[in-house]
Amino acid sequence: METKLLRDCSATIIPEGTAITLEENTPVFVTQTLGGSVTVRVGHKLYRISNVDSDAVEGLELDQVPAPRDGGNGVPFSEESVWDALKQCFDPEIPVNIVDLGLVYDLRVDDMDNGKKDVSIKMTLTAQGCGMGPVIAQDAKSRVEQIEEIENAEVEIVWDPVWNPQMISAAGRQVLGLE
Repeated sequence: METKLLRDCSATIIPEGTAITLEENTPVFVTQTLGGSVTVRVGHKLYRISNVDSDAVEGLELDQVPAPRDGGNGVPFSEESVWDALKQCFDPEIPVNIVDLGLVYDLRVDDMDNGKKDVSIKMTLTAQGCGMGPVIAQDAKSRVEQIEEIENAEVEIVWDPVWNPQMISAAGRQVLGLE
């Protein structure tokens, strides 16, 4: 979809991960709107606009990101609620969530003395040189910490084993047209 920016907004250059400001009236082509953020192309470069600034894109209506399933919504907490939150995180260049891409290697939920939960996540990226790693990891951390019972989430980027396309789930393969 071709459109323009209604106001200045923060963006991240893909794949290098550098933060910049895109100016009002910049013509953009929307390439992806998943997980609440927007990927746009300006000229030959891609940029990620977070959900905080997505209203700057003229005519864009994002799908609502589902609220986390947790005790605050009448559903008891489970590890599945953490996986659901992670499924709302997307690589800005690939229309598959980080779980179905096979990027999440380990998830641990520990009980804390105060009754809250502490979550540790080990994940990787599709390429070691990807500057978007910290952005994707922060998105994962933020989404998990939205669950009422979670006090803290830590996301560690690891490189062993090295990611490969065979790690993509059947659902992810279907989205990508690989099956």
